[in-house]
Amino acid sequence: MLTASGALPPRDEHLARTEQWLQELLAGIEPPEDKRLVQAYATWQVMRRLRASAQQNRARTPTANARNNIRAAASLLAWLRSRHVTLGECRQGDVDQWLGTGPSASLARDFLTWASSRGHAQRLDIPATERSTGASISQDQRWTHAARLLHDDALDPTDRVAGCLLLLYGQPLSRIAVMTTSQVTRTGQELLIRLGRHDVPVPRPLASTITQLITDRRSHRGVGSPQQTRWLFPGHLPGRPITPATLGERLRALGIYAQASRRAALPDLAAQLPAAVLADLLGQHENTAAKWMHQAGGDWSRYAAELARHPHQP
Repeated sequence: MLTASGALPPRDEHLARTEQWLQELLAGIEPPEDKRLVQAYATWQVMRRLRASAQQNRARTPTANARNNIRAAASLLAWLRSRHVTLGECRQGDVDQWLGTGPSASLARDFLTWASSRGHAQRLDIPATERSTGASISQDQRWTHAARLLHDDALDPTDRVAGCLLLLYGQPLSRIAVMTTSQVTRTGQELLIRLGRHDVPVPRPLASTITQLITDRRSHRGVGSPQQTRWLFPGHLPGRPITPATLGERLRALGIYAQASRRAALPDLAAQLPAAVLADLLGQHENTAAKWMHQAGGDWSRYAAELARHPHQP
């Protein structure tokens, strides 16, 4: 409340908690040699990345993966120490045995890459974990969900807008949660929403719901929240946006599951947009977007050539 009212300066709470967590973790690491290695890795590799992320004016610095990487580094060193092996003496065979200790063992990959580049270890390899594509809903299910969100006025505007951004535009909940009202603009009769660098037109039913959401400002605002907020989805904490977890829970109550819904949206978007635009829309690397495009059977260069041959085709 004090921060939201301006009595205290703003602070990245997630980053601050991670810094405190790190000090508690380091206090329990023995011997001192291992503690110094973990501290150096955490300070100059992991925390430096987190601070760079926080400086990009994000509302929520992602810290879970950082904690997991640091924890994996400490666990690897402790495991090696139990086998009377130092990091400098570690060989690929040791790493292969470490990988058999559990699925989280591969999280030490970042630490080993850093250690070898700094001369603390030999060049050791942990293969990158392949991401599972997982299940997705059918396109019919996707459009059924979208139609309900677009036209059912009994639903909360928060759920309707967040669900449509997920189902129609493939936005992850982490990105939806921190959207601001400045990303919404009106040009004449058309409502636009900025996703990445591009202003995307919004269909009329969704445009009306977004306008209602901004005008009413009624959902999830906690005690002590300022009357004016820049967040499209204000959260319970004063001056803070809603959390992705809360959005996910609300959508699941409507039978909409974020990962499955987004996987259904991505191939459809990939078949319609060039890779550069798709990458910006989704906040992904252009190479990743290109893979989605080819998996969807779309090739923008062929599509552009086809348009050139038929310039008057609608």
